[in-house]
Parts: sequence; C-alpha cells; structure tokens
Amino acid sequence: MKPFNRITARVAPLDRANVDTDAIIPKQFLKSIRRAGFGPYLFDEWRYLDRGEPEMDCTHRPRNPDFVLNKPCYFRSQVLLARENFGCGSSREHAPWALEDYGFRAVIAPSFADIFYNNCFKNGLLPIVLDAAQVDLLFKQAGAGYQLTIDLPSQTVVTPYGEVFHFDVDASRKHRLLHGLDDIGLTLQQAEKIRAYETRRAQEAPWLFPAA
Repeated sequence: MKPFNRITARVAPLDRANVDTDAIIPKQFLKSIRRAGFGPYLFDEWRYLDRGEPEMDCTHRPRNPDFVLNKPCYFRSQVLLARENFGCGSSREHAPWALEDYGFRAVIAPSFADIFYNNCFKNGLLPIVLDAAQVDLLFKQAGAGYQLTIDLPSQTVVTPYGEVFHFDVDASRKHRLLHGLDDIGLTLQQAEKIRAYETRRAQEAPWLFPAA
C-alpha cells in the first residue's frame, strides 16, 4: 500500500450527495478480486454513454462530455470533492479499489457511509470529513487547475487562498496510512514474534504440528 504523507494535488468536484458504491463501481465488475484494474471503470455509468463490461477496453468508448472526470481541466485529479453520505449502499471494497486505481489519494465530503469510510483506510485512500460550510467553500473555489494541499501529519487541508481546515483521523489509521500498512503489512510487522510463538508452540504441543 502506498504511504500517504503530504500532497498538493488537483481537485475534481463531484457535486452530488448520496453517491452509492454501485455508482462508484457497478456490480458487473465485482467478479474480479485482483484489487487492480478498476480505474477505467470508475463511475462507469456516469462516465460513459454505453454499458461497461469486465475486461472491456475503454480507450474508444463514447464518453459523457458533461461528467466531471471527462473534462480536460480535471484530468489526473488526485482529490475528489463530494457531498454528504458518500459511499453509501453496499459494502463492496471494490469502490475504494476503483478510486485508488484511478489515481485518487483522498476524498473530501461532509460525511461518509461507515463501511466505505473504513474500507478507504484499508486501501490507502484518505477520507476527510469537513463540515458542510467548508465543503461549500471548496466547491465555490474549485475550478480549472484548482489544487489543495493535504497534510496528514498535521491533519490539515490548505486552500490556494490560505484557508486552513483541520480534520480528525484515528491515530492507528493515521499510522497505517503514513507507513503504507494494510492489514497484511500490519501483521508482518510482528513476523518475528509470530515465528517465535510458532516455534515455541511446536515444542510444547508437537501433536498439533504433524510432519508434512
């Protein structure tokens, strides 16, 4: 998992509330559990004018010119700005996979669905909760070339005009993002202790460890 520390990045304003996970990554793409390759299908039904299918080459698909991610001024955005209750609906982990694979490092909204919020941290995506007035201000400012600086160590969002917004994040989740640790990476930090326990346990109860 890629560590998150401090970024200054372009913002894509998605001015919609209650964006559900089926809109983020439609159900037909859930057959794969590779955790990669979902970026081209992010917001598939809004982004394209045809129906997407798994393994489809998206290079020449007809695009919706009115959708924010199809506008050249928002290409390569790494921060998604959204309205309340982002990530509602089913608990599919494919939603943060698709956002991260597209290139987003953070999502800013007034509120998130709980399961989606938790899944973001497990997949290297930073969900930032700001109050509605702050989000309104960001939407008013956001335009072509608009960038925000997100500093995880100081837990701040800084606008190009000098406004500084603080956000809360659990200390353990912050540690994981700063060091790029998913559940497996966190467990592997204890690899020596795990090996020592298994060696000792094999001596204490050899019948639990039959010869291969």
